[in-house]
Amino acid sequence: MTLSTKHLLSIGDLEPQDILNLVARAAELKAGWLSGYRPRPLNDKTVALIFQKASTRTRVSFEVGTRQLGGTSLFMTDRDSQLGRSEPLRDTARVLSRYVDAMVVRTFGQEILSELAAYASIPVINALSDSSHPCQVLSDLLTVRERRGRIEGLAYAWIGDGNNMAHSWLEAAGHLGLDLRLACPAGFDPDPRVVEVARARGGRILLTRDPRQAAAGADVLNTDVWASMGQEGEADQRRQAFAGFTVDAGLLALAAPGALVLHCLPAHRGEEISDEVLEGPQSVVWQQAENRLHMQKAIMEALIG
Repeated sequence: MTLSTKHLLSIGDLEPQDILNLVARAAELKAGWLSGYRPRPLNDKTVALIFQKASTRTRVSFEVGTRQLGGTSLFMTDRDSQLGRSEPLRDTARVLSRYVDAMVVRTFGQEILSELAAYASIPVINALSDSSHPCQVLSDLLTVRERRGRIEGLAYAWIGDGNNMAHSWLEAAGHLGLDLRLACPAGFDPDPRVVEVARARGGRILLTRDPRQAAAGADVLNTDVWASMGQEGEADQRRQAFAGFTVDAGLLALAAPGALVLHCLPAHRGEEISDEVLEGPQSVVWQQAENRLHMQKAIMEALIG
């Protein structure tokens, strides 16, 4: 399988069929791994993992995924590279292109990824930026398909911050024509340009201040922490602004019977999600986390292998 793009900087880079193909291939790789299927498309390949933001699931899933596909990974932080120093990004991109076969970058500004991709002769994969989290949402779509048998024809609710996750959900909704309701407090809406594009591409997008309106009849409830990495100084302010936006038993009761609950983790129990819901029978967060591994493999196979 190949993609219509050389890099994966956002879901917006993909074509609708790319999304569906990645989800299908990740499912095949997951089923195959459990039954002994061991493809090695990254044999003799090296993937540089460049992390300016710490991570558990992203780092482990990419390192293990690279290894399972036969490749080698090289983990780098600001302390291990020139990214946090004075070397221009374009120089880093051109040098690493001569050493490794792909760059997986977890960073702050989307412009960092864009510049690396502009000067790299190898694939650049967005492992998270302040604007976009494509690998996570692709994994979430895989989880929904596993549990519901399909992605389209369902109602999705996003409860909380209009952050990078919300942006990637909007891009997916636009490409696949999904019904997506986003409940965000005033001042925490997603980028209106991302909303506009999603609607123009066919997404059925509802923006509301009322979590109950977003959750009513939804097949999937999705949330994230109220203060992401780098926003710790705003935590108290955000707790006040997000009062009433907790995905708890009362909110879940408004959703469709058997609705799925997603959370990309780490979770702050008692804030954006209650412990009862996170640990409850409708939560699929552990399957969702596991699927990061198989989606990372599908992405790397398509772009590198």
